[in-house]
Amino acid sequence: MTGTTLDYAGSELALFAHAVNWKSYWARGLAPYVGGRVLDVGAGIGSNVAPLMSARVSQWTCLEPDGALVATMQARKEQGELPDHCTVRQGVLGDLPALEQFNSIVYIDVLEHIADDRAEVALAAAHLAPGGRLVVLCPAHQFLFSPFDTAIGHHRRYSRAAMIGFAPPGCRLEFCRLLDSVGFFASLANKLLLRSAHPSAGQIGLWDRLMVPASRVIDPLLGYRFGKTVIAVWSRA
Repeated sequence: MTGTTLDYAGSELALFAHAVNWKSYWARGLAPYVGGRVLDVGAGIGSNVAPLMSARVSQWTCLEPDGALVATMQARKEQGELPDHCTVRQGVLGDLPALEQFNSIVYIDVLEHIADDRAEVALAAAHLAPGGRLVVLCPAHQFLFSPFDTAIGHHRRYSRAAMIGFAPPGCRLEFCRLLDSVGFFASLANKLLLRSAHPSAGQIGLWDRLMVPASRVIDPLLGYRFGKTVIAVWSRA
């Protein structure tokens, strides 16, 4: 399928693809809700497939509007880096047939790039099969919005309260958590002091090696109510 074409403004995808501790952390909370026919909206270079893949997944569709990123995923599939039951389609959610349904629809660091996010999740809910789940990960706290957010095309960041009230039509919230309490202070320092629009590989590596493991210990002690990232899952009746 070839649908809507958009050029992605960010350049951070390759950097964060190597943040293995971070991907393992958030995937531990979200992977149990991902299965059956999966739609990965704004799939980028396909780096979220492996962390969320399990035996429960029968088919994985990577949907991405940027042609260069689509070509990267297609090359990765040809090289065996993406599984055989993973397909790559170019376009956005509105390009899909109205009756096409999925058991899981995932937005990993994507909703904040979409101007009309409420219309997007309403459309996603219409593509969920009964009992299907909408799985979302987004940056948290608008007061942390920084030159980095602007540089990679973010429209907003999300509070936990806002995410809880963000229920798509016909769906109920299963859970909502904040992650990465230690990384929160790195984001705050970037907002107030560094004002960097482009984190370096060294900065990403330091955060992933030291801060993320610390957050994995501290976040449960805080009841998952403090952090720089919000995750949420809704299920369709």
